[in-house]
Amino acid sequence: MPKLLIVEDDAELANQVADWLTEQGYQVEKTATGEDALQLLSNFKYDVLLLDWSLPGLSGLEVLKRHRESGGMSLALFITGKGDIDSKEKGLNIGADDYLVKPFDMRELSARLKTILRRPQFLLPDELRIGEIMLNPSLHKLHVGDKEVRLMPKESALLEFLMRHPNRVYSSKDLLDAVWPSEKEATTDTVRSWMRNLRKKLGTADREDFVKTIPASGYVIECDLESMS
Repeated sequence: MPKLLIVEDDAELANQVADWLTEQGYQVEKTATGEDALQLLSNFKYDVLLLDWSLPGLSGLEVLKRHRESGGMSLALFITGKGDIDSKEKGLNIGADDYLVKPFDMRELSARLKTILRRPQFLLPDELRIGEIMLNPSLHKLHVGDKEVRLMPKESALLEFLMRHPNRVYSSKDLLDAVWPSEKEATTDTVRSWMRNLRKKLGTADREDFVKTIPASGYVIECDLESMS
């Protein structure tokens, strides 16, 4: 589930893009200023930045420049009204991965995102399997043997993250940063509450212990590499 940050001061457009991409299965956050974008980037990790070029105060171009200078590796897609070749060249040279000129069709936006995400670190399987546990993240379906369990999107996202990173312990804070949009009023207590819900559903398939708790440390899925696919 790639995590996206939309940096766009046109509230109507930002909401339209966010709603569309959320329906496509992305985890989406929004901000309207370059200054706020840099603050978020200093505290959270994003897979892709959707950057308007012309922002009040700090421009999208300057945001990307500073992000790259600080070592930031988020993919970047400019969404802008600047369609001239000089602007495109400048944006791509500063570190953007693609460039989409307004107005645009949402389907083209989806296609552009899929293209830039088609890199080795993002070529992830649609289904995850560890032993007898199989998760389809896009459908939020968990299979344990012949039993099927429907998960809420957040339960599915929690389980997906841990299954993609087995044998590593993650604290509630780690999971909060990885799974919850930073713009929402979520806390580590929120993480623990959703984890309890997830374990109850795993319990209906007799696998409540699939996600283990390490006292004073966090949560982990322990497995042998041979059991993964």
